[in-house]
Amino acid sequence: MDDQAKRLRNRLNRPIMKAKTIAIVSGKGGVGKSNTALNFALELQNRGKSVLLIDLDVGMGNIDILLGNDAKYSIAHLFNDFTALHDIIELGPYNLSYIAGGSSLNELMQLDDVKLNYFFDQYEKAVNEYDYILLDLGAGVDTNSMSFILASDECIVITTPEPTSITDAYSMIKHILLRRSNIPIYVIMNRCDRTQNGEKMLEKFKQIIYQFLKTDIIKMGLLPNDPTVQEAVIQQTPYIVYDGKAPVSKALKEIVTNYLKCSHELNEIKPLSFIQRLKRLLVTR
Repeated sequence: MDDQAKRLRNRLNRPIMKAKTIAIVSGKGGVGKSNTALNFALELQNRGKSVLLIDLDVGMGNIDILLGNDAKYSIAHLFNDFTALHDIIELGPYNLSYIAGGSSLNELMQLDDVKLNYFFDQYEKAVNEYDYILLDLGAGVDTNSMSFILASDECIVITTPEPTSITDAYSMIKHILLRRSNIPIYVIMNRCDRTQNGEKMLEKFKQIIYQFLKTDIIKMGLLPNDPTVQEAVIQQTPYIVYDGKAPVSKALKEIVTNYLKCSHELNEIKPLSFIQRLKRLLVTR
């Protein structure tokens, strides 16, 4: 038996954990969403959490590229070929479990009941095997990705200090809150040139959201505009693995610390699971 498949199947012997599903989104492309999602997932895994990262960025999926790995499968194999979820999972650094992307999200929204129920069944198994399932969704707002965002337990929005990025992030949050007002929303500001200016911008953004949308977002923190990021991308290695002492890596680790603290404080009994919410959304689409 293949060693990787064996390790993944052994998760079935672990106690039931009921993973938290987190949607990671951005208002526009080019803000470093997927790279942030990958490094965030890796740091959670490095902290002893069991994490599954699923690339659902339609047409732009690049998690496997950022890892320098030619993935044999994508999540489309689950939809089209009824391949078991644990068979399409790849292992990255720190034994991070991930599923490569493709055109899978569009396909999912067009599935018949048999394939859709198979996906639900496979996802429920994953929920019982991990602490966190991270969904790296496409930039912007569309009907397909919105269903997954609204079904998630929490949402992380990636933005940058650029005015267009801030405007698009505001629009994204507005669309989410109009449809589900009680979802916890975290914000990470990426590519900040100066820490002080970034902190002011993030605080101002928080105040604007509260003023106009009457919701308190959670400030996760800032990621500096660090050349290490580009160097790591060229090497196809996540930056916290490439250089764990780089400014961006230290900032990412602080963000994960902030997240784990806030997430614990916000932990509440959820009346519906991710699959239950997603079923409702897909039935009414």
